[in-house]
Amino acid sequence: MIDRQQVGFAAVGSLMSVLFFMLVNFLTSPSEIWFIYPAFVLLFWPLSLASVRKGYYRLYSLLGSLLVIVFLLTINYMESPDDPWFIYALFPVIWWPITMYSRSKAKTLTFAIISSISAVLYYSILNAAMSPDYPWAIYPAFAVIWWPLALYYVRKKQYYSFSISASSLMIAFFITVNVVSSPDTIWAIYPIFAVLWWPLSMYYFQVKRIKN
Repeated sequence: MIDRQQVGFAAVGSLMSVLFFMLVNFLTSPSEIWFIYPAFVLLFWPLSLASVRKGYYRLYSLLGSLLVIVFLLTINYMESPDDPWFIYALFPVIWWPITMYSRSKAKTLTFAIISSISAVLYYSILNAAMSPDYPWAIYPAFAVIWWPLALYYVRKKQYYSFSISASSLMIAFFITVNVVSSPDTIWAIYPIFAVLWWPLSMYYFQVKRIKN
C-alpha cells in the first residue's frame, strides 16, 4: 500500500532530480536543452504514486495525457517548429482519458466502432492536409479496424467467420498498398497466398471436423 510519505518522497526526489539535471544542462551544454527528457520521466513518478494511492485512475489519465502533450509540443517547438509533427501523436494521447472516462462503455462494440471511425477520419484528414502526395492513412486505418472486427467475432465465438473477414481485410490492404506504392510490380499475390491459408486451415481443422 502506497502511503503519503512515499508520495512525498517521490515528489521531493523528482523535483531535486529535475533541478539537478537543469543545472548540469545549463552549466555544461547551454546551447542544447536536454534536461526536459529526464524531467518528463521524473514527473510521472510522483504523479503515478499519488494517483494509485487515491485511486484516481481517470484523473491520472487526464493529467498524464496533458503532460505528454506539453512534452511533445515543447520538443516539436524546440527541434522543428516548422513541422508540427506532434499532431500525429495527438489522437492516441487524447483517446487515453476518453477511454478511461467512458468506463464500462469502453468495452462495448459501439465504442470500438466509434473509436476506429474517429481514428480513420483523424489520420485521413491529416494525410490530406499535411502530406497529400501519398495516402499513408491506410496503414493506421488497417490497424484500428482490427479492434471492432475482432471484438465482434470473438464475443460471438465465430472464429471461422472471423478468419474469413480478417483475411478479406488483409487482402484488401495488400492490394491497396500494392496499387498506391508500386503499381508496376504485382507483389501482393505473395502475402495474399499466405493469408488464404488461415481460413482454409480453420475450415478443415474446425468446421469440417465439427460436421464429421
